[in-house]
Amino acid sequence: MTERKPPGMSFESWTDKQIREAEARGDFARLPGAGKPLPSDVEQPYDELWWVKRKMAREGLAVLPPTLALRKEAEDALAAAVGAPSEQSVRRIVETINAKIRDMMFRPPPGPPLGLKPYDVEDVVRQWRAAHEENAGA
Repeated sequence: MTERKPPGMSFESWTDKQIREAEARGDFARLPGAGKPLPSDVEQPYDELWWVKRKMAREGLAVLPPTLALRKEAEDALAAAVGAPSEQSVRRIVETINAKIRDMMFRPPPGPPLGLKPYDVEDVVRQWRAAHEENAGA
């Protein structure tokens, strides 16, 4: 809208005229989101980083302190070890996560404490064997 309000015309009537002309041209006919409900976050207080958070959610990204990210990675590693196809895979998964845990223990990062210690590889392998023997017998 590059047209300026003419002098002497009230602001409201000039605005109404602009809207009426835009409707006549069909400018409002194909707007994105037309006919859809408003987003649920409309009632939330304004957040300057709303677009960053929305982009991260859309991309499936999360920003966690390093210790919390490692805790999540350790949980995922144990789950992966349980579902691993071989004992060698279990050992590789647990040893990899143990190396990361040790590194974090010796070089404390900012954020909350890690609260983890390296896993006992043999114990995880025993649990894996027990689970696979049960599945083989079933």
